[in-house]
Amino acid sequence: MTERRLFSPFGWTLFVIIVALGLAMPLLHVFAPEGHPLHVSAYTLTLVGKILCYAAVALAMDLVWGYAGILSLGHGLFFALGGYAFGMYLMRQIGRDGQYQSDLPDFMVFLDWKDYPWYWAGTDHFLWALVLVIAVPGIVAFVFGWFAFRSRIKGVYFSIITQALTFAAMLLFFRNDTGFGGNNGFTDFKRILGFPVAAPETRAVLFALTVAYVAGILVFCRWLMQSKFGRVLAAIRDAESRTMFVGYDPLPYKLGVWTLSAVLCGIAGALYVPQVGIINPSEMSPANSIEIAIWTAIGGRGTLIGPLLGAGIVNGAKSWFTVSFPDLWLYVLGAMFVIATLFLPRGVMGLLGRKA
Repeated sequence: MTERRLFSPFGWTLFVIIVALGLAMPLLHVFAPEGHPLHVSAYTLTLVGKILCYAAVALAMDLVWGYAGILSLGHGLFFALGGYAFGMYLMRQIGRDGQYQSDLPDFMVFLDWKDYPWYWAGTDHFLWALVLVIAVPGIVAFVFGWFAFRSRIKGVYFSIITQALTFAAMLLFFRNDTGFGGNNGFTDFKRILGFPVAAPETRAVLFALTVAYVAGILVFCRWLMQSKFGRVLAAIRDAESRTMFVGYDPLPYKLGVWTLSAVLCGIAGALYVPQVGIINPSEMSPANSIEIAIWTAIGGRGTLIGPLLGAGIVNGAKSWFTVSFPDLWLYVLGAMFVIATLFLPRGVMGLLGRKA
């Protein structure tokens, strides 16, 4: 039997570099004094932490698109649901430190709410918030996937439906009467587990948790895709009818990887919110979900490490262009996607001539 390696030597090199830099940055942020050449600013730590959260979403996208052949244009919904679930906990921790000095969030006081809606029950408890982070995107994905995959919806039709789903959710969350802050969403967070969110030590811990999360799910997803589950997924992607003919039902495999991908996005959203300091309905916009697919395509779908690189390259370029040449960014993004589609079908990983 052929020995299966978790990563190639090139893949292990990238993995070690990502983890080493990721763990060094929070230490330099806390212990290197400001003005020191090695000091990592709060802005840099937040920016890289945000990109790492996006990288986790790109990896989750690669599971369903690169390995199962399911192109989703609605993964931004699951990312935002996880962010909102944890954002509810963070809003409850503000307490009476808000503008109106009320037990309710400022936006509820402004809208003359008298009490929390029923679905906010228990959100002042950290453990319940973690349950919601996993359960909400997971349940939404499971229910949607159950009906979609049982109906044999696939290809471009599935992609369009997922885009319609996230657009409908965005419109719902924009409404003030849903209890999620409307257009402004959640912001102005104060504490997490009693620690100030803006404190350097808290930022460092959140960043380190994000690095650990990305590294952990990368190893887990690589192991999963090398297992029998992953091999059946690849068979379904390449020849679903033949796979059914030899006795495999595609439904549990597609539904399983689809739900898992949504949960991974939700956890990434929960890590994103306290680091960036805001979550609003714009995270559910169809354009954001399309960008997730672009990160995956540019990095190299079906490689796992490739989408991490794609998310880093695209979002790093976005941060620079939106400051220096804001009017050009959308053209640059479009050009990157066209070049990757026409000339780099395996993305950056194909350009490097490597297989992770």
